[in-house]
Amino acid sequence: MILLGILSMMAALAWLWWWLVRHEAGVRHRWGELAAHPRVTALRTRFEPQIAFLKARLSPAEFIGLDLTIGAVILIGASWIFGGIAEDVVTGDPLTIVDMKIAVWLHMHATPNLTEAMKFISLLASWPVVTGICLFMASYFAWKRSGYRLAALMLTIPVGMLMNGMLKYAFHRSRPSWDDAILIIRTFGFPSGHAMAATLLYGFLAAFVVRKVQGWRWRVLVVLSAGLLIVLIGFSRLYLGVHYLSDVLAGMAAGSAWLALCLSAVGTLRHHRSILQ
Repeated sequence: MILLGILSMMAALAWLWWWLVRHEAGVRHRWGELAAHPRVTALRTRFEPQIAFLKARLSPAEFIGLDLTIGAVILIGASWIFGGIAEDVVTGDPLTIVDMKIAVWLHMHATPNLTEAMKFISLLASWPVVTGICLFMASYFAWKRSGYRLAALMLTIPVGMLMNGMLKYAFHRSRPSWDDAILIIRTFGFPSGHAMAATLLYGFLAAFVVRKVQGWRWRVLVVLSAGLLIVLIGFSRLYLGVHYLSDVLAGMAAGSAWLALCLSAVGTLRHHRSILQ
């Protein structure tokens, strides 16, 4: 049921993307009519300084523009979410009760076929796969002599996973325990390493591809695909009984915050040096 809910949500987003692609001209026409409405025009004239400020923050050409704005929003929001989850885990708030109920329900409803599928999905964020993809991307960036992208990659994934290990050691939270466990892992569980690795790796790949492709429709599709893969990997860790829900959510939040911080920092440094030159 949980998996069906996740897939339904992603299907709804995919349908919305498909609908916007097919009706792009009509949407643009109606938006133009709305912008030309007398009341909207009056509001734009009244709040012209504020609108100019927002446009500068959302402009890719500005030094403190779209990239830094998105990065700051994600960093602040993800950090706040991680802090709230961590507080609930430490203090034993109701979230931990929900954790146990979901873990027990999933364990009781496990089936052999779905278990094998979840094991395969979980492998997509395992350390051999993550390391292999990182080495490939590092080699590509070095071949292209893209120093900033290489620096962003090294800061995002290797340093991010080192931070995950430090967080696990700091919180010392045990994983779910089962008499008939599907997988047995002895390390600490909070935050989920697979969820954080998936967020860092596939989030970084999505950010890289979005820079390369043209057209908003393909960029949205890339982001949706990466998001679906990250959610499925997180769900696989729940299903396999090696993490609680809060572990997975915290891993995604920590990964999102670190990804946003690294990409924003390297992007800002690159833009700043290009201006000075």
